[in-house]
Amino acid sequence: MCGIVGYIGKKDAISILIDGLKRLEYRGYDSAGVAVLQDGQIQLRRSAGKLSNLEETVTQNPLAGTVGIGHTRWATHGKPSEENAHPHTDCAGDLVVVHNGIIENYHLLKKQLIQEGHSFKSETDTEVVAHLLEKHFKGDLHKALQDTLLELVGSYALAIISKKDPHTVVAARNGSPLILGVGENEYFIASDVPAILQRTRKIIYLDDGETARLTLDGIVVYNQAGQEVKKKVHTITWDPIMAEKAGFKHFMLKEICEQPRVIQDTFRGRVIPEEGEVFLEEVTLEPGYVRDINKIFIVACGTSYHAGMVGKYLFEDHLRIPSEVDIASEFRYRNPIIDIKTLVIVISQSGETADTLAGLREAKAKGSKVLAVCNVVGSTITREADGTIYTHAGPEIGVASTKAFTAQLTALYIILLYLGRRRGIMSQGEARTIIEKMMHIPSQVEKILELDEEILKISHDFFKKADFLYLGRNVNYPIALEGALKLKEISYIHAEGYPAGEMKHGPIALIDENMPVLAIATKCKTYEKVLSNIEEVRARDGIIIALATAGDANIGKKANYVIYVPETLEILSPLLNVIPLQLLAYHIAVRRGCDVDQPRNLAKSVTVE
Repeated sequence: MCGIVGYIGKKDAISILIDGLKRLEYRGYDSAGVAVLQDGQIQLRRSAGKLSNLEETVTQNPLAGTVGIGHTRWATHGKPSEENAHPHTDCAGDLVVVHNGIIENYHLLKKQLIQEGHSFKSETDTEVVAHLLEKHFKGDLHKALQDTLLELVGSYALAIISKKDPHTVVAARNGSPLILGVGENEYFIASDVPAILQRTRKIIYLDDGETARLTLDGIVVYNQAGQEVKKKVHTITWDPIMAEKAGFKHFMLKEICEQPRVIQDTFRGRVIPEEGEVFLEEVTLEPGYVRDINKIFIVACGTSYHAGMVGKYLFEDHLRIPSEVDIASEFRYRNPIIDIKTLVIVISQSGETADTLAGLREAKAKGSKVLAVCNVVGSTITREADGTIYTHAGPEIGVASTKAFTAQLTALYIILLYLGRRRGIMSQGEARTIIEKMMHIPSQVEKILELDEEILKISHDFFKKADFLYLGRNVNYPIALEGALKLKEISYIHAEGYPAGEMKHGPIALIDENMPVLAIATKCKTYEKVLSNIEEVRARDGIIIALATAGDANIGKKANYVIYVPETLEILSPLLNVIPLQLLAYHIAVRRGCDVDQPRNLAKSVTVE
């Protein structure tokens, strides 16, 4: 979840490293550092806090070089501090290392290294890597790395430089993402594409167990056995401007407003409306297997888990396939009952989420086919799944997911249509209706975005509240959870999502004149039930914000505030209903002075358990 940038070339490394780290700030961090080779020596600068602190340190104590590595750290071992910030050095200061992941056996390694005379300067697990490299170095930095990796247990993305092998940068990956960039007589290392997209579009994805040697002559990649492997160079099609704010005050607002395009891009080219058909060339499940599926598991974390909950309603209601949705960190530890007729769908924006990846591997070990919903081409989950539905959301810089969520929902509707048609349970007419309505969603989202000023005004009455309750039913119960999560993540207001019918079984005790209750009351088969739940809130003087279908005059008599959304099919309503909840959370958080793009304690890509 931290950020890594590395460079070797003929340009000033410091400016490249700091620029790259800035483009990785969305991943979340609490300290930062850079190191370069300068006049045959390692020069190191680190600081706690924001990158601006590091920039000030570099300004006061300049350094220069054409080979270097940088890092933004999100603490797992040891408090956020300058001493615990990366890069970390060996005893002599001859080499430095940056690391994402967790070295699980670092306690044992550290004890052994101390007994051998090594002196440690930090509380981190990473520092053991530097001392092991020092121990194994015999003139070849890459060979020292290979020997070091034999002693490590855990996950890692590593980048290393040494004054004793000054024309080399080495890297390794196991369970934590790492990419290599190919430029003109210069080469890059990064933990995510946006860090180097301004420098090159040519990317090599390292796989688990692989290492790399970068010199001015090029990049050589090796497998675990130390043999050279030929890697495909991918060309990234993202426009670098996509990773900028494009005039918006925050990345989060920009990404909320990108959702009409994102939804359209995710279904574009995959549906034929007039035929009621879906084509997924990237999914190679055998027709016989698709017909025989007798159970679906959906495995995800956080916002992706809420998308999966919507999927459960879709698959059971329209496919009549028993479906379960699991939080990924619980899935593999409960020994789920899976066989060859089970389909497991894993959902991850980054494709590197550690818990979700572990769930994928658990499912495959039990004989299941795995279908991934993911935003990042070439990520680990997409490489290990049997098929992937890419969401085409583009880079999502804001830590709190918005456009990735609606893209995931869209992908789940596509899977629904795909399975329904191929199992023969969904008629051409039914599929055509869903597709036609889905094609109207982007323009309907545009209409909801036009309500931004109205929602901003509502936010002014609620930004000082301490608690919120979100209510929804059926496919919109997960949207109530997602709305509450967004508010929690970026405004730090305590918020809970509940099935509306469950409110009277406990949460109703919280309701009084100070408790805002947001009720999703758009037209659906449980509409009258939701109205009854709203009446229960009114009877206890609760403040009601209702999300309603355009033209519903009745709801205005029951709610203090009403936000109207366009009408669509009930199963598609989550795509519309989540948008006002994102905007409301955003405006409340901004009004409270919160950093909406980088909320405290959160990271974009959670690559450790």
